[in-house]
Amino acid sequence: MTSSKRRRANGGARADQSFKARVLSTVRRIPPGRVATYGDVAELAGRPRAARAVGNIMRDCRRRDVPCHRVIAAGGRIGGYGGSEMLKRSLLAAEGIIVSGLRIRDLDRTLWRPRR
Repeated sequence: MTSSKRRRANGGARADQSFKARVLSTVRRIPPGRVATYGDVAELAGRPRAARAVGNIMRDCRRRDVPCHRVIAAGGRIGGYGGSEMLKRSLLAAEGIIVSGLRIRDLDRTLWRPRR
C-alpha cells in the first residue's frame, strides 16, 4: 500500500471514529422517557444518510453511559437491541414509554426534538 493510500485509509478511520463519537454524544443527550430514530441521530451527528451506521454503532455499543435503548427505527418500530428485544422493551417501559406490538405508542409525544 502506498503512503497516500495509507493516509486516506487512516483518515477514513479517524472520520469514522469522529462520527461514532458524535453519535454517542447525541444519544447521551436523549432524556429518559424520550426516543429518537436512527435517522434522527445520524442527522444530528452530521451524516443524515447514515442511519444504518448509527444502527451498527448502537448494536456494538456496550457502554453503560449511552442509553442505546432510546434509539428506535423509523416509524416508531423499536428495532433491535443487540438481539434482546425484550430487554429494550423493558428498559423503555421502565421510562414510561408504552410499546404496543413492535411499535412505540404515542410516538409524537415521546419523540425527542432537541434544540439545535
